[in-house]
Amino acid sequence: MTQPPKKIWFEAKRYGWGWGLATCWQGWVVYLAFFLLFVGTAFALLPKRPMEFNLATVVLAGLLVTVCWIKGEKPRWRWGKD
Repeated sequence: MTQPPKKIWFEAKRYGWGWGLATCWQGWVVYLAFFLLFVGTAFALLPKRPMEFNLATVVLAGLLVTVCWIKGEKPRWRWGKD
């Protein structure tokens, strides 16, 4: 028996490499959570602890890329409509 196609949360960008806007509500929730966590860490750590803020930003960005990689279209270099 064949498996149903995987639902994509993030479409690949039309130009360049990576992902663009979310295609369903789950993707928008991921973007919102990233934004709120980023702003929260900025308020909590800046300007007194900039190195910790930089580390938190790298971790948050890594988590966002991981979710996009798992739940998004396969990334590849694109030059417009395929």
